[in-house]
Amino acid sequence: MPPIDPRRMSARIEGDFVVFLIGLRINAWHKPHKWVPALMAMPRMLQELAARPVSETGFLGHNGLNRQCIVQYWRSFDHLESYARAPDRAHFPAWTAFNGRMKDSRGDVGIWHETYLVRAGEYEAIYAGMPPYGLGRVAERLPATGNRNAARARLRG
Repeated sequence: MPPIDPRRMSARIEGDFVVFLIGLRINAWHKPHKWVPALMAMPRMLQELAARPVSETGFLGHNGLNRQCIVQYWRSFDHLESYARAPDRAHFPAWTAFNGRMKDSRGDVGIWHETYLVRAGEYEAIYAGMPPYGLGRVAERLPATGNRNAARARLRG
C-alpha cells in the first residue's frame, strides 16, 4: 500500500483523457460457473495493460480491483476501443466467452460500464490524507495551494 500523503494535493494531466468506469454484479451466487470467469478476467486485462507502454495502449492506470466499480483512465476513447476490440488481447476473448455463457441467462451476472470523455482543464481533483488515488494516481500531483486551493479555482487551471 502506498504511503498516505497528509498534504492537500490536486492532480493535473495534460490534454484530453477518458474516465472509464466498469463493474460486475453477481445476481445468481449459486451459479459460480457464470460469474467466476468474469470476475477473474479483469485482473488479467489490467495486468496485460500495465505490462505495455502507455504510448502503445493509451492506458494510464486504474484505482485497483473492486467488484462494484473499477475506475480506469485512458489517453483517448480510440485507445480504449482499440484495446476492447483487439482479438489478440485479453478483453475480446473474455467478452465473447461471457456473452456465450450469458446468452440464455443474461440476468445471472450483470456487467456495466460508463465512459466519460474529459476535455483538457475541465476537471478538478482534491486529495487530503490519501495515498495516490484516482486521477492523482495516474497524473501529476500538485499541492492544492494558491490557484489550486478551491474547486472553482482548480477548474480554471
